[in-house]
Amino acid sequence: MDIHELKEDVKAYAKEIGIDKIGFTTPDVFTELKERLRTQQDLGYQSGFEKGSIEERTEPNRLVPEAKSIISIALAYPSKLKDAPRSTKDDRRGLFCRASWGQDYHDVLRDRLNKLGEYLQGRVSDFYGRSMVDTGELSDRAVAERAGIGFTGKNTNLITEEYGSYVYLGEMLTNIAFPPDEPVEDSCGDCNICVDACPTGALIEGGQLNAQKCIAFLTQTKGFLPDEYRGVIGNRLYGCDTCQTVCPKNKKKHNLIHAEFQPDPEKVKPSLKPLLSVSNREFKETYGQMSGSWRGKKPIQRNAILALAHYKDETAVDELIRLMTQDPRPVIRGTAAWALGKIGNPSAYTAIHEAKAKETDDEVVGEMDKGLALL
Repeated sequence: MDIHELKEDVKAYAKEIGIDKIGFTTPDVFTELKERLRTQQDLGYQSGFEKGSIEERTEPNRLVPEAKSIISIALAYPSKLKDAPRSTKDDRRGLFCRASWGQDYHDVLRDRLNKLGEYLQGRVSDFYGRSMVDTGELSDRAVAERAGIGFTGKNTNLITEEYGSYVYLGEMLTNIAFPPDEPVEDSCGDCNICVDACPTGALIEGGQLNAQKCIAFLTQTKGFLPDEYRGVIGNRLYGCDTCQTVCPKNKKKHNLIHAEFQPDPEKVKPSLKPLLSVSNREFKETYGQMSGSWRGKKPIQRNAILALAHYKDETAVDELIRLMTQDPRPVIRGTAAWALGKIGNPSAYTAIHEAKAKETDDEVVGEMDKGLALL
């Protein structure tokens, strides 16, 4: 079999099944990434969502000993929301980041990788492949960068020439020794816009991210949001796009390509107040197919409370008092108490005092004290 011919056939088939970019690289150790990960670990910059040890994340043959190459794929996703509902005084809206628009990208990319695997199985009798999308040990971005899909910008996102950084990534470790592609040259140059624009200063320097300070990470946590970030989360319910939207490489990149990723405006920019009382079943039915639902409704509800506080929405006071006094979850009770103080409605003062007298959770009492201090 001519391996170069097979590679060209795979590229053609990838285009047929809706893969926007495909690249090939070796399973060699990701030496530079390994050092960067060690630095992140030493500095406490990791999110805690990472899978596997540093060695497993940077040495592909630890995962698949027989791997001779890695196939990287990219699918572009949209950056513009058509017919977006307006946020009004009586109907404040939250926002899911672009990477959570449409159908969960994990499912879509796995489907494309499965089809690619089936194709290779039909061409190579002893074919073996193991696919990963985001939740595997390997860094999707590092694989894609070495496979020539794009380069890593100072915002730590992979940037492609055709689609900017609005791309989902996945890869397949395979026992087929495909000729590797050449990496793309970094072209950020002196531009530092994303680093300067980061709301929390999470971009320490070009290509270095403190995940503990990144809003995209913070919106996915389940505990109380640290005080210093409550004023910058704004109306974000899941994720943050600031470092992408300010990037000159993303200018005029709309990427309205895949039907699966077309957003439902009411889902990605939902009314905040209904989120406070949504049931588990309703949440799953409405948001379950979005990648932003993976942590469940609790973080989304907490973030919705903070967004209402950001807007100082007095129409939400009664519902926030209900949450503060009746919700079984301490994080929701406490965040509601803090939000009442932030909104500043006079009726909240008595409500917090009365609730505090009955509250048994020390952290919630602390949040109630913060709310009273704000009032």
